[in-house]
Amino acid sequence: MTRAMNMTRLQKLVIAALLCAIGILIPMIMPVKITLEPMSFTLASHVPVLIAMFISPAVALCVELGTTVGFLVAGFSPVVVLRALVQVFFVVIGAYWLQEKPDALNRWGSMILFVLATGLIHGAAEALISTWFYFGGSIDQSKGFFETIILLVGVGTLAHHIVDFVISYIIWRPVCRVIKIPTSVHFRKEQKSNES
Repeated sequence: MTRAMNMTRLQKLVIAALLCAIGILIPMIMPVKITLEPMSFTLASHVPVLIAMFISPAVALCVELGTTVGFLVAGFSPVVVLRALVQVFFVVIGAYWLQEKPDALNRWGSMILFVLATGLIHGAAEALISTWFYFGGSIDQSKGFFETIILLVGVGTLAHHIVDFVISYIIWRPVCRVIKIPTSVHFRKEQKSNES
């Protein structure tokens, strides 16, 4: 293995560790939170995982699992920890998608498809794990299943995913020009205004 390959692996490891730390820290200190029981939406809480997806599937998986362990160690409730864990589905699918189609975020149509597909997987996975807690009596059932699980967890997670993706995209686009490691996502320097 060449020295350059070792340096690239080390850089990716350091970036993954930093993103894990940020992913654990955001839910603890972010002042912008919306709480609609049983959900709590913390602005930018998915940003580290989404940025990790832009780098590589391995980094994305490490950051996803690292932040989940962080939630467990930090003492979050089981429903929050398991909701973090099931995000592995959208993270792995999205990271491999970007690896196979590195220009997917350069066109509005393919970007919207990517965000909606990963967001739907994200929302469905969190709704499914929340359903287990709902019928187990750990989640308040006074609002009913549709409002609590489908709307708050499923649709709410999709909306949260979209907002966090936009934040991730705005942060990552200039940063990837500075970082000199191979990444899955390749941004064009200038986008044409007539792209669809």
